[in-house]
Amino acid sequence: MKIDFSGRQTILFFIAGLVVLIDQITKEVVLRKLPLYDSVTVVTGFFSFTNIRNPGGAFGLMANQPPFVRVFFFIFVSALFIIMIYFFYLKIPTGYFKLRTGIAMIFGGAVGNMIDRIRFGYVVDFLDFYLKNLHWPAFNIADSAITVGITIFAYHLIFDKMPE
Repeated sequence: MKIDFSGRQTILFFIAGLVVLIDQITKEVVLRKLPLYDSVTVVTGFFSFTNIRNPGGAFGLMANQPPFVRVFFFIFVSALFIIMIYFFYLKIPTGYFKLRTGIAMIFGGAVGNMIDRIRFGYVVDFLDFYLKNLHWPAFNIADSAITVGITIFAYHLIFDKMPE
């Protein structure tokens, strides 16, 4: 399979690259400026930057498994997922710019979190939303890109049957 940077793959690599770049820069800032488990309140009672390590998957899935099992599993699954997304992206017909954008965001988010797993054996999370003592699990830019990308994909499946 040949990679064509002059065509629609440019959208994939540009958007995914931007997601990875922003994700990795923000995580590096958190790692350098905020000690582990420390928080900086942004909006009292609602939002903080908190340096958290997530050794598991979404919502801490498999966090209690031995490190070798977790790291191998998540790197393997991430790599498989990234390959599948890439080939799915190639099958998207011309004219579906929003769908390609959403898939590129998912791709970039998956790559961003896989980089963390390879570098550290865990994912760096820092966006901490809460209402008083009720906390949503902390997340990062890669997770946000995946969520937005999945939302765009779901919107396309439900409402957007015609090309843009």
